[in-house]
Amino acid sequence: MVLTCPVGIGRTTQRNQASGHSRRKILRGGALLVLGGTAAPLTGCDLFDRDDKPAPPPDPLRPMVDEALALAEAYRSSAAAHPDLADRLGPIGEAHTAHATELARVIGVALPSAGASAPTTAAAADQAGALAALRALEKSAQKSATESCAAAPAERAALLGSIVAARATHQEALK
Repeated sequence: MVLTCPVGIGRTTQRNQASGHSRRKILRGGALLVLGGTAAPLTGCDLFDRDDKPAPPPDPLRPMVDEALALAEAYRSSAAAHPDLADRLGPIGEAHTAHATELARVIGVALPSAGASAPTTAAAADQAGALAALRALEKSAQKSATESCAAAPAERAALLGSIVAARATHQEALK
């Protein structure tokens, strides 16, 4: 190893009469630089920092988003099967789509595309059967929304309460 700076053994050097550095100090400094240079990249590899936190659980409102999308799809399929009911069912289906959109915004998820929604049961053959099936879906959905509203934090309860009220109104509109 070639050292270009004046090295002394604790006494002054001959060049400028200043105190020199010992070989041990220089070697220690070099060793620290080498060790520091190899340890720094390892810290980025999560070798020293083990933070084994479990993934957060899914948001409890996620099933409400899926339920609202399923209801909207049920209304669309019933309106397609019974064109005479399209004017009556269209706005209710749009309301469920709006509910799903707002719930998705609140919990921070993207809505699936229209083709990606889960398949629903086929619409009833007659109009009265279709309306009865939609009323039963609305009643079940209102019950689950009521349970979610009761368990939700205050900042979400108002939204869920309005969805519960809308679903009750939809049941009456389908009579």
